[in-house]
Amino acid sequence: MGRAEERRARQRGGRRAAPRRSSEMPSAAAGGDSVTVVGPSGTPGGRAAARRAAKAAGKGGSGKGRIRRLFTWKKILGTFLGVCLLGIGAFIALYLMVDIPKDNAAAQAAQRQSNVYKFSDGSTLARAGKVNREIVDLSKVPKPVQRTFVAAENKTFYHDNGIDLKGTARGVLNTLMGKGAQGGSTITQQYVKNYYLSQEQTVSRKLKEMVISLKVDREMSKDEILAGYINTSYYGRNAYGIQAAAQAYYGVDAKKLKVEQGAYLAALLQAPSQYDWTAASETGRKLVTARWNYVLDNMVEEGWLSQSERQGMVFPKPKEPKPTAGQEGQKGYLIDLANRQLEDQLMKQQGLSRPEAERAVVDQGWTITLNIDKKKQAALEKAVKAQLTSKLDKKKRKVDADIQAGAVSVDPKTGKVVALYGGVDYFDHYFSNATRTDYQPASTFKPVILAAALEENAETQDGKPITANTVYDGTSKRPVVKNGSKVGFAPENEDDYSYGDVTVQTAMNKSVNSVFAQMGIDVGMENVMDVAAKLGMDTSNEEAVPAQTLGTMGASPLQMAGVYATLDNHGKKVTPSIIKAAEHNSSEVALPDPIGEQVISPQSADSVTSVLTGVVDDGTARESVRGNPQRDGRKVAGKTGTSDDNKSAWFTGYTPDLVTSVGLFGEDDKPPHKQVAMYGAGGEERVNGGTFPAEIWAAYMFGVTKTDARFDLDTDQGAAVQPTWTPTPTQEPTTQEPTEEPTTKEPTEEPTTEEPTEEPTTQEPTEEPTTEEPTEEPTGRPTDDVTLDPVRPGNGQ
Repeated sequence: MGRAEERRARQRGGRRAAPRRSSEMPSAAAGGDSVTVVGPSGTPGGRAAARRAAKAAGKGGSGKGRIRRLFTWKKILGTFLGVCLLGIGAFIALYLMVDIPKDNAAAQAAQRQSNVYKFSDGSTLARAGKVNREIVDLSKVPKPVQRTFVAAENKTFYHDNGIDLKGTARGVLNTLMGKGAQGGSTITQQYVKNYYLSQEQTVSRKLKEMVISLKVDREMSKDEILAGYINTSYYGRNAYGIQAAAQAYYGVDAKKLKVEQGAYLAALLQAPSQYDWTAASETGRKLVTARWNYVLDNMVEEGWLSQSERQGMVFPKPKEPKPTAGQEGQKGYLIDLANRQLEDQLMKQQGLSRPEAERAVVDQGWTITLNIDKKKQAALEKAVKAQLTSKLDKKKRKVDADIQAGAVSVDPKTGKVVALYGGVDYFDHYFSNATRTDYQPASTFKPVILAAALEENAETQDGKPITANTVYDGTSKRPVVKNGSKVGFAPENEDDYSYGDVTVQTAMNKSVNSVFAQMGIDVGMENVMDVAAKLGMDTSNEEAVPAQTLGTMGASPLQMAGVYATLDNHGKKVTPSIIKAAEHNSSEVALPDPIGEQVISPQSADSVTSVLTGVVDDGTARESVRGNPQRDGRKVAGKTGTSDDNKSAWFTGYTPDLVTSVGLFGEDDKPPHKQVAMYGAGGEERVNGGTFPAEIWAAYMFGVTKTDARFDLDTDQGAAVQPTWTPTPTQEPTTQEPTEEPTTKEPTEEPTTEEPTEEPTTQEPTEEPTTEEPTEEPTGRPTDDVTLDPVRPGNGQ
């Protein structure tokens, strides 16, 4: 076969044969006896050889060869370009299909509807939704004030094309991944969302926002867009637009706003409710101050404000808010909490930011049914008036003008907030005392320490299990010890009174600071704070330090009601909820179950409940609660608390069917409303948890709870199942620090833990304990503790 024929044969075989190697040629060295013949690939022998070669190659290359053939750079590049072309084509189609909606401010305002709020029985509580908006021309807003909004939200506003591609892409991706809103929108995009679209977080809405923003930027001037943005934004206090906001926060028209005030309003848009200075928490005030500084610093950076002007500016605190009509009395407090809890739910379900959630709730035609029981609400208001406000005389005692009360009542089996008291009147005190977290809960925190000790199976320094009968040294100012060394913390008991050796039960009854300070170290403060968080307290910004045993972190009556409701509910988490149902456009929002998982064991929770019955029957609340003629045999558990320098006083207690937390707060009635002491208020030498708070609690609770309800406790310790036992002290009580360092060692005679032969009661034993109380009480009212904070002086100021 000639070379031409051989070549044609190879081509017919579908592949080119490999060139002959010298080893395949006849060899003279082999004597010519062996000749290797390589047939062309088109011949049967050639094809077989080719198949064997391909098979061998496949074995040698495994899957790598196939992957390389599948993912060549040409194919990858082609796929990428194809996807890009498809995306561009889809966007062009979307751009051609989506037009700027025909809408205007009047039509938008007309779409807003009043929200209707109802009691749990369906009767109407209030209607809220009168829109406070007035459109102003941008020329009426000073140029420097205009620029505060650009500095706050979109420094490139005057130069961009209306969209932020990175921010929009991030928003779409986060929406697809269920991560919610992430910001990054331009002023144009925010204006389009506020004016033309909804607040929902969907991919289609975000794409529409981007397309409309591009068209708006082409068809409208930057001044028109900025005017639209500042006139349609929600600033809180039911104010829409800069004119309404200027009046609501500073009592002036927009044209008279100063740069400092404009910077605050611009900062406010990020979180209107959280950043409202009057109602903001300490954290909220820090955040809005930082945001205000950020705005002004950006103005300096852009050359819109000189450094010398910037340095001379002081944060412009806004004036007191004026509630809208129809929210007088307690209505405004109830509406505010309902709105906030609904916003929280929309943020979780739809991925909205806080300002987006506010805009989705306020004036949007919601029908919100509350868990508030009309009769219990009226009873709580009546109790506060009878036991507190009617006894305050501002003309006779200046301090009486500084007393604020807050209370929350929760059903422990359902988590429903059935009654709430936020202040004397929403028109007079805009900030709800029921939800404020800027005062210390003081000794109402002690049950949390005991719960942690029981849950962690903690032991004393000498290895004895901590129970209701464990004996501690109750000497005032006793140095706290850890592993034989002092930790630099020695809290004082109320009136510097020393109790000597006392059981945990007696220490809870008498609210002995020194005992619970040592117990906190024995349990481990990290464990204490962990249990506090599980029970419902906000410990996110708190340190696990010994001073926390005195209840120095901030807390609200709403939070404390939830903590004690969890104890009452045998350790199953209770998150108080004021909303029964929320409907919008015939669709109902799914609400979370207020009753959660088991956060501490039933035994731990029930043991704490058992111990807390002793506080009522033989402790700091005995005069106001135990002896109350309206009690009528009701089983009661609870704890008093009085904070540092008498700035707050508490009683949080419960029956088997209802939990109520009452707090009194000393607040200067003149701006800036600093915390003040309550000494002398209502004619009392000192306001503690056993006075007004416990009296309000009893007057309310003994009128709305069942008389035959009983605690079903899974425990063998505490005052509810056995009499209180107090050991004999080795020395007379003294206010001096002992010469010998106290220890937590138990006495030689071990206290008994046997249950009485008769049915357990909460009455005192017939035989008095061997350690008699002093013939004269340290104060004229039931003893309670005053929490002092040597580690963090000035806490809560």
